[in-house]
Amino acid sequence: MILADREIMQALEDGRIKISPAPNLAEQLGSCSIDFRLGHTFMVFEHSHFSYIDPLHPQSIGEAMRTIEVKDGEAFIMQAGDFALASTIESLELPDDLLGRLEGRSSIARLGITVHSTAAVFEPGWIGTATMELSNLGRMAVALYPGMRICSFTFEQLTSSVLTPYRKKVNNKYAGQVNPRASGLSEEMSERKGE
Repeated sequence: MILADREIMQALEDGRIKISPAPNLAEQLGSCSIDFRLGHTFMVFEHSHFSYIDPLHPQSIGEAMRTIEVKDGEAFIMQAGDFALASTIESLELPDDLLGRLEGRSSIARLGITVHSTAAVFEPGWIGTATMELSNLGRMAVALYPGMRICSFTFEQLTSSVLTPYRKKVNNKYAGQVNPRASGLSEEMSERKGE
């Protein structure tokens, strides 16, 4: 079951869904979703310095990315074909019986910008900001401004609480993140090598 606007408002009021800073519901609440805003921090691949990424070597991922901070009123320019990681201003905390689903906004998609490659599900027990995988699928560069509504979240009720919420998973890689974080795939690969 996907939560409707009245159920999202009730979940916020009851503290089941926690969003910080508190959203402006008049602007951000949709019929069955709530919009999140683009943060100031972006991570981009330095493809001119590195020819490939090797998930077996964490330095390959970390060294291949550069962090960019964009000030209020300034734009991050997404060139055609570009890819960047970015985070939301809002931090989200989910209870153990709700999952969140990050979705693109139609107005952003119509410019050629996608907000996730495949990572749309935020498991029950999630806590932290959302890292988006931004891509410009269009043929023209697009200016993205911190503070603009960039994505929305819908919420789905599970049939029961999960046994292990995401924030309590032993090997969770992203719980509690504040800024975008590069892929943790190398951690997963090195764990398998150690088995």
